[in-house]
Amino acid sequence: MNMKNNTFVQKSSGNVFADTGMQNPDQEQLKAGLTLQIYHLIKSRKLTQTQAGEVLGIERSQASALMRNRSGNFSVKRLKGFLGILGREVEINARQTSKCKKSGGVAVQVQG
Repeated sequence: MNMKNNTFVQKSSGNVFADTGMQNPDQEQLKAGLTLQIYHLIKSRKLTQTQAGEVLGIERSQASALMRNRSGNFSVKRLKGFLGILGREVEINARQTSKCKKSGGVAVQVQG
């Protein structure tokens, strides 16, 4: 932690959700990773929010939230299901922490 020019700087843990004190930060980071993959697939297919909603079986407003990286009330299982609908397999890996880190990490890998 440094104080320079009245600006507080703190080194990130690598998980913004943990850094901001959110509950279940690892789950939130995982959901953000899955949502980002959904966003990329929808954009690459040039789907409108209405079309994305129809493909995923959700309302346009929910598709809009996904496109703004808002996983909202969607569970990890549901987000993985959306990726399956979009033709992707999801692999989630948990890694052992290094000696210098206090908590582990979660990586999302989408195949296909």
